Amino acid sequence: MHYTYILFSVQLDKFYIGSTSMKPQLRLKKHLSNHKGFTAKAKDWTLFHTEVFDTLELARKRELQIKKWKSKKMILNLIPND
Repeated sequence: MHYTYILFSVQLDKFYIGSTSMKPQLRLKKHLSNHKGFTAKAKDWTLFHTEVFDTLELARKRELQIKKWKSKKMILNLIPND
């Protein structure tokens, strides 16, 4: 399985969108480890949303689609309100 995932940082008040072949929880641990890159700016990333795909190509297409929105409001709309 392959995933498109969205992380959220309260500290930065920002979302991070990515895709991966590993389980999103494991990928989150890598984002929280010491590294260089956008997610290194904060250590409070949480898994906000995930979607499952049959191929990594489809997961990456969905990642790019969400990134093109450039809209926090549209990302928030991915989660149904209870």
